Amino acid sequence: MDFVLDYISVNTFWTILSIVHALLAVALLGALTHQAAAVLAPSRAGAAGGFVTHFRSVSGPRYAAAVCVLWVLAFILGGWIYAKYRIYVRIPIVQEGFWKTLGAFELKEHLATIGLGLLPVYWHLWKNARNAAYDSARKWLTVVLAAICWYAFLVGHIVNNVRGFGS
Repeated sequence: MDFVLDYISVNTFWTILSIVHALLAVALLGALTHQAAAVLAPSRAGAAGGFVTHFRSVSGPRYAAAVCVLWVLAFILGGWIYAKYRIYVRIPIVQEGFWKTLGAFELKEHLATIGLGLLPVYWHLWKNARNAAYDSARKWLTVVLAAICWYAFLVGHIVNNVRGFGS
């Protein structure tokens, strides 16, 4: 990492890392949201082509690999950023007594880790998408992962806003 800091400042480095983490999170959120919409309310063949119909008419199996890769990458970058969070964000949050914010972020950490642990099952269920016996498990696991992703995304923004980006 020292060679990178020869060319950019420490603040710029962490800003770039945070932006890349956020972009990965947005891509993951989009993929899981599309996939969850597709399994919760699949579009019917020959249905009129409105926005909602197109939104939910994605091919779920095509998203599975992207979801797994994006989750792992976002998790790794989030873990790297976490070192800075523990010192520069968490301590002031504790000092100010923002216990609900702190608790929401702690829950985010746990849920993201649970989601990471569920990825092999998720991958297996989508890899075998033609097996009707997996339909219900695949549907609800996708919905759970989408809910975890939405929670993590929103809480990440809230915690960032409590301390302020780059503070």
